Amino acid sequence: MTALRRTVPAAFAAACIVAAPCPAADPNYARNLAATCANCHGTAGRSAGGMPSLLGADKARMLQQLHDFRTGARPATVMHQLAKGYSDEQLELIAGYFAGLKPAQFPAPPPGPSGD
Repeated sequence: MTALRRTVPAAFAAACIVAAPCPAADPNYARNLAATCANCHGTAGRSAGGMPSLLGADKARMLQQLHDFRTGARPATVMHQLAKGYSDEQLELIAGYFAGLKPAQFPAPPPGPSGD
């Protein structure tokens, strides 16, 4: 019995050390996933034009669009390929991240010198 009392905690400790950390436990995981969207949709999802803004988007609607891209129900040039690279949980985190951002947190940049 004494050996068992020592073995179980030691085995548990070893399992904790070997186990990979859960990415969802990282407070920046959703933000890091969403950062990949900035190339086309702008920093923090605020588009400079040409692409829809994701900033403050409705989570359920965005999630549905991501799933539609992934299944091919919604045509796209690139999004169908990108959406296939994420799990359902990751898409949920991305949609939740953008839904949680408020436009006041990320004001639009001032127009450029040419009035753009």
